[in-house]
This record gives sequence, C-alpha cells and structure tokens, in this order.
Amino acid sequence: MKLSSEEERQISEARTSEVPTKRPTVPALEQLLYFARPVLDHGFVRVVDYMGDDTSVVQAARVSYGRGTRKVSDDTNLIRYLLRHNHTTPFEMAEIKLHVKLPIFVARQWIRHRTASVNEYSARYSLLDKEFYMPAPENLAAQSNTNRQGRDGALDAIEAGRVLTILRRDAENAYSDYLDMLNLDENENVLSNERTGLARELARMNLSLNFYTQWYWKIDLHNFMNFLRLRADPHAQYEIRAYADALLDVFRAWCPISYDAFMEYKLHSTLLSKSAIAVLQKALQGEKVAYEDSALSKREWDELKSKFQF
Repeated sequence: MKLSSEEERQISEARTSEVPTKRPTVPALEQLLYFARPVLDHGFVRVVDYMGDDTSVVQAARVSYGRGTRKVSDDTNLIRYLLRHNHTTPFEMAEIKLHVKLPIFVARQWIRHRTASVNEYSARYSLLDKEFYMPAPENLAAQSNTNRQGRDGALDAIEAGRVLTILRRDAENAYSDYLDMLNLDENENVLSNERTGLARELARMNLSLNFYTQWYWKIDLHNFMNFLRLRADPHAQYEIRAYADALLDVFRAWCPISYDAFMEYKLHSTLLSKSAIAVLQKALQGEKVAYEDSALSKREWDELKSKFQF
C-alpha cells in the first residue's frame, strides 16, 4: 500500500496551496502537515488536519470569547492544573486527524482505544500490497517469564536469523497464495481465463498479521493523551511504541504547553495506592518498613521499592 503517484501529486498540491483562514493555526504543526514520517520498515504517520491548540483548552476551561489576553504563564499554569487534577473535558476541544500505515497486529492493539473515529483501508474492495513487517534482529526477543504479554532478552544471532527466515517465508507464501486464490497477479491482471477467482473478502483471511494496513484516525486531545500514556510507556510493545514516539513529536509541535504538562503529570509520573502512600510516609519518618506489613502485593511492593529506592 505505497502511496500512488496520484496520492503523491495530491499531497504535493496540498502542501503548496495556501488557504486563508481565521481559525487558530499552529505554525510548527503546519510544517508537519501531509509529510509522512517513516515508522518501522514500511509504515508511516502523517498529519492530515487538526482543529484547535493549547488556547482551545484554555478557552474551554474559562468559557472565554476568542483567544484571550492572559499571559502565556497563566495559560500554562491553568493547563497544568487541569491535567494534574484530571479535569479532562477542556482537552476534548482540540482534535487531530492522522493517516497511519501500520502492521495489522499493531492495528489490533491500536483499535482498543475506542474513543476515536477510524476508517481503514478495505481489503474487501482493494488488493493488499505485498508489504509485511520484518523486525530488526535486535527486536526479536524471548517470551518473558514474568509478564505473559511481554518479551525479555534478545535472541542470539543464529535463532534470530532462523525466525526471520520463517517470517519472510511464511509471508511470501501467504501473499503468493492470496494472489493465486484471487486469480490475479500483483498488477491485478487475471492469471487464467479458465478459473474464477475467490472473493477478496475471503482471500484476505489467508494473510498473516504482519501485513500492512492503513487508516485515517481522528481523535481529541484528551483521548490522544490516553493513547500516548499507555503506548509511549517503556513497557508497551516495541512496535506500537515506535508509532507512539512519532506521535509524541506531533503532540509537541501541536500543543507544546499540554505536551509539557502531559510529560510531567502523566507519562513520567506514577500512581500510588493508599497502602503505598502509607509505606512511603513511614519510610520518610525513618520507620522500618517490610513487605509483610505493607498490605501490598509482591509486584506493587517491588515496583514501589524500585521507583523510590528505599
């Protein structure tokens, strides 16, 4: 699903055209509009459109008219207060629309963030391209012994090479069989006039999850931050984290004040339970604290010790 020459022409025209507007715009994000930022081996993230910015959040919180005349420091303090205390509805007043190309298995994780509008490339209607994700050897790791949905420790070079051979072989074979069932070649020419090809909506079920799909994804700033809080976390799967890292750069260009507050209070913060706070209070008072008396699970206890090094 490479960009066609017609799509590239449309993008080029969109980038060179200028449309007068009275709505708020963000110069830093305008520079990113329509450019496809590469992610993984064949994927990308592309900003298509946006509505609002940091001032939209402030305007909604104050229910003010226009962009306001307060100092930037006032806006900064308000946004940080809103995010710190989880007053989230003002952040829903800014929205962004993205064009994303991603492996199907990453899309299946991504779509769990349901508070967005999505329109995906249809393999019922169109032929899928021969593009599939092949991990870099350093990103091939063994199953974690402590986390059932995580990985731990890179495979050695011999085993990594064996896995990559299997992945490429299976994807190549699956795509070849996909075309054969459709009775088409890669240019959508009929292979044999003596056969009837299978319907595309059925032939696609043969393809593996590392094939690429595309979609348009529109989301408000509040739910955009919820996505990034989970998917830009170091514990997130590498492949979806690669997309989240690209979106963090988009976020910083789009709403720099909200971005800084998000990094401070959401992405690089930690949530403490009532029992964890009690443990920290005792430690700060010089009392000896032990796991057996903490009322914490072993995992929460270990996380607390690691985070605060007591």
